[in-house]
Amino acid sequence: MSVDARLSRMLHLLIHMGRMDGPLTSENAATMLGTNPVVVRRTMAGLRDAGYVRSVKGHGGGWSLTGKLDDITMLDVHRALGDNRIFALGTADPSPVCLVEQAVNASLEKAMLEAETLLLHRLADVTLADIAADFDKRFTELRFPETVR
Repeated sequence: MSVDARLSRMLHLLIHMGRMDGPLTSENAATMLGTNPVVVRRTMAGLRDAGYVRSVKGHGGGWSLTGKLDDITMLDVHRALGDNRIFALGTADPSPVCLVEQAVNASLEKAMLEAETLLLHRLADVTLADIAADFDKRFTELRFPETVR
């Protein structure tokens, strides 16, 4: 089963964009992500429509953030990408006749709802600045391992 990595990929790009002096072209973003510029533009459109990025066409153009990394949470990005499905688990038959399968469905659906609610709350608690700070810490530890204890 393939995973939907759009959230991860867009978080990656947005943090890079937050560290850049100028706009990021779709071509450079595509190179970073190992994908096609059309895919980048299509995915970034949701972030633009939600007001987190803007695009400028032409020479010197590209994508840039409209605000600061502190102002954007992982949940914001998830929602801007279209509230894609959190988990791939599901029931075999949504309207079973078998009482055992009805009980399985009820239990599974309850557990999935609880897990999704917990995950969405966690996504709302983490800003892109938090992720960028974690990067800074990891980078410092990699460059100067003897100073970090």
